[in-house]
Amino acid sequence: MMRLSLLGTGTPRPSIERQCTANLVQIGDVNIMVDAGRGAVAQLVNLGHDPVDIDYIFITHHHFDHIGNLGDLIMAAWNNGRDRPVHIFGPDGTADIIDHLFAIYRRDIEFRLLEERVLGSPIPDIRDLLQVTHIVAGDGYQGDGWSVVAGQVEHGHGLGLSHEEWPCFGYRIMAGDKVLTISGDTIDCDGVRALAAGADLLLQCCYLAEAEIDGREKRLLSDVVLASAKQASRIARAAGVGKMVLTHLAPKSDAMLQAALEEACDGFTGEVVLGADLMVIDV
Repeated sequence: MMRLSLLGTGTPRPSIERQCTANLVQIGDVNIMVDAGRGAVAQLVNLGHDPVDIDYIFITHHHFDHIGNLGDLIMAAWNNGRDRPVHIFGPDGTADIIDHLFAIYRRDIEFRLLEERVLGSPIPDIRDLLQVTHIVAGDGYQGDGWSVVAGQVEHGHGLGLSHEEWPCFGYRIMAGDKVLTISGDTIDCDGVRALAAGADLLLQCCYLAEAEIDGREKRLLSDVVLASAKQASRIARAAGVGKMVLTHLAPKSDAMLQAALEEACDGFTGEVVLGADLMVIDV
């Protein structure tokens, strides 16, 4: 069985109701994090999980709302007894981020290593436990009965950035006969449609309802940065997904949330759900 827990369904804007992007995927006893934005560790604990148990971390891209809690996640796991490798996958530059986190926490790491030696129970150095792999579109990881494949998506590239300068991924996660697609941050594009093709569940970013696009800034956001609800509907229809959950929702009124839901449902015969923090879904 594959289970998806939404740890953060919000945006870079601080919110009590919606933390930044982070998702937990459980396949049997394997625990996978996809992104680790603000609040990820506290949300794990809220759902009764322990950072110690996270085996794999997949990063979609390097906006701060997707990696802002990465340091807390890896340090909390190690500080509380993680002594097995943690495998981290992400775009080029992910290893640099981890190295900078090691530099930030250097004194903390050295203190913890010394403390355990004095106590007579030496522990592995966290710098030896984290195994970082840079991936490109089409790469992934093959586990025991499950796999993850990365796909290139369009997230701000219309502003003039190349995919080499600004690599952004979505992920297709497969276990048994089930497929979960996590869109990452994207607009409607061939990449996300391919990742979502025939998926049982698509977790789709959906920043705005078309009904709230009332100016040039929001139009630009919808056209080149983050899918609108109408785009989400087009993606789901084209990919033939079974169910779609909307995430990365910009702050909006209940009425506008309902408008986004209705737009995402338009022309799509599958189920559409407005994602919420701490929502748990079996795929």
